[in-house]
Amino acid sequence: MIPDMMQAVEITEAGAPEVLKSVARAVPVAGHGQILIRVAWAGVNRPDALQRAGLYAPPAGASDLPGLECSGTVVGIGIGVNRWKVGDQVCALLPGGGYAEYVTCPADHALPIPKGVSLRDAAALPETAFTVWSNIVTRGRLKAGERFLVQGGTSGIGTMAIQIANALGARVWATAGSDDKCEAIRKLGATPINYRTEDFVAVLHKAGGANLLLDMVGGDYIARNLRALADDGRLVMIAFLGGAKADINFAQIMMRRLTVTGSTLRPQTDAAKASIARDLSAQLWPLIEAGAVRPIIDSTYPLADAALAHERMETSKHIGKIMLQVAAES
Repeated sequence: MIPDMMQAVEITEAGAPEVLKSVARAVPVAGHGQILIRVAWAGVNRPDALQRAGLYAPPAGASDLPGLECSGTVVGIGIGVNRWKVGDQVCALLPGGGYAEYVTCPADHALPIPKGVSLRDAAALPETAFTVWSNIVTRGRLKAGERFLVQGGTSGIGTMAIQIANALGARVWATAGSDDKCEAIRKLGATPINYRTEDFVAVLHKAGGANLLLDMVGGDYIARNLRALADDGRLVMIAFLGGAKADINFAQIMMRRLTVTGSTLRPQTDAAKASIARDLSAQLWPLIEAGAVRPIIDSTYPLADAALAHERMETSKHIGKIMLQVAAES
């Protein structure tokens, strides 16, 4: 039975984590091409905090509730959906709405729970997997034997990027700001660079330069990222935690044949996200089921404590993903 009302966490106004409040909301209804999921777990991501702060509005037609990924059970099927049935367990990329007991999403943005993966861990996959795969494999064209650097190696994105790059046969470096985080990076199979005591540009130059660099920092890192690249290297930007503007000498891009690109996931079309989901199903899910790639979980909180989860994320002390438990696993 699907109830009329559900518990959710909404953004009551733009501000700090305490603006996240538990509320009762009407259960959404699956529209054409959509499924309705009874949520078990939801992931916490930086875009959630940006939306909460009033800096990242949801796209037109999306729920105003935060939450870009979840796992759970399909309990409703919209017109035109043939690939799922009621009772299927899935994880899904969401346009919003994950901080709730029920959520709808396009059916083609859901994936089966990988064999051997819990509902909790599966909920940590969609946002990071869609982002990392589309940017370092599809857009960044990472190949075996290449040198790869990811900035922020202990974030959810960073831990996923390290593992995928390793599975593809790349040589991997990752930055972090503490000895504990550097040790976590080492355990994941990458060479850590403590950005407080080392210059990542010098480290990569000594190794021959990065063939691909994935950056979430921006700001004054952008020019340094370019210097850290090998000739013909590629820089992929996916966030600008340090700012979106920089002074860049474009002559080096021309002379060294560098590529600068980037993307953000949420505004992409449903068709583009469905294409990424097909790639993940065919190429990444087998790596997960083989144990070559796994979600790294930092901590878990009840849905009602979403504000505490946001506080944890904004300390930047976490290693891996922060998760919200919405319902007991079944």
